[in-house]
Amino acid sequence: MNTTEHKPHNSQSLKGKEGCSLYPLKFKPILKSLIWGGSDICKFKKISPVQEGIGESWEISGVEGNISVIDNGELAGKPIDEVLRIFKEQLVGKKVYDRFGDTFPLLIKFIDARDDLSIQVHPNDELAMKRHNSFGKTEMWYVINATSDAYLYSGFSSRITPDEYVETVANNTFTDKLQKYEVKPGDVFFLPAGRVHAIGAGCFIAEIQQTSNITYRIYDYNRKDAEGNTRELHTELAKDAIDYRLFNDYRTQYTAAPNQPVQLASCEYFTTTLLEIDRPIERNYEEIDSFVIYICIQGDCMLKDNKGNSLTVEQGESVLIPADTGSLHIIPGKNSKLLETFVE
Repeated sequence: MNTTEHKPHNSQSLKGKEGCSLYPLKFKPILKSLIWGGSDICKFKKISPVQEGIGESWEISGVEGNISVIDNGELAGKPIDEVLRIFKEQLVGKKVYDRFGDTFPLLIKFIDARDDLSIQVHPNDELAMKRHNSFGKTEMWYVINATSDAYLYSGFSSRITPDEYVETVANNTFTDKLQKYEVKPGDVFFLPAGRVHAIGAGCFIAEIQQTSNITYRIYDYNRKDAEGNTRELHTELAKDAIDYRLFNDYRTQYTAAPNQPVQLASCEYFTTTLLEIDRPIERNYEEIDSFVIYICIQGDCMLKDNKGNSLTVEQGESVLIPADTGSLHIIPGKNSKLLETFVE
């Protein structure tokens, strides 16, 4: 890690008054031991010793009970929710703060599936607020790595009614109704709330999603735990949450362009672009009124902001650029590839 030296804040400046200077923030990963997890997250992030059974790394999270902690600079050790309460729009932008308040609006993850994950759906904001007093969950996947036989499910392959959905879950034929995709590195899937989906074995994915932990488990292949119990399903809850519309293709089509931002997803919750760079580029944030997150999925690069701060970002690291940063100079290392996401 390479950062410019920061002088310690005094107690007044930590109140987030005008003139306080934020800087690019890294966070301690929250590693999740899950029955379907593997060992690739530790290898990808260069975490030693390598731990087996890590299914997810929550890179930046404002989810209650899983709050990310800053890992660099003078704010090291402080949780993101505390820093957000102090700095407000300086950290996330005025329009973002007006909309989400003291809740950080995005959750960034890496997912390593050694086994098939359950088939799921997430409710939209309206249904999640009514049932759980929570945001809904719209998300996207970027496939970082995949084995030769890796696949995932996204959306339906044929029309199905709500009653047929219940019937096919009961008779174990629900997967026959789903669109199955063989995947490779670089594949992108946008998953609005209501879209049925599942990650298959062999997928290593970067996930960008709303800050929500509401998931309805539809089908789990009748798997049993060591005590012979099946996991709880949410068949009826999911029935009203599913979007039953049929689309021709659920995979995002895009064309990579060296040293140019390529948009992968744009919705009311996040906009995400891909940056594959082999020369320095400048990114200007003066008009977006939002924080920006960079997820380094390959190589490394140096970030230099307009306040004089600099930071090295390596593969497997995610960095939060505060909203009061006017511009950023990105100097690539070898084979640098970043996902860039913000709230429009």
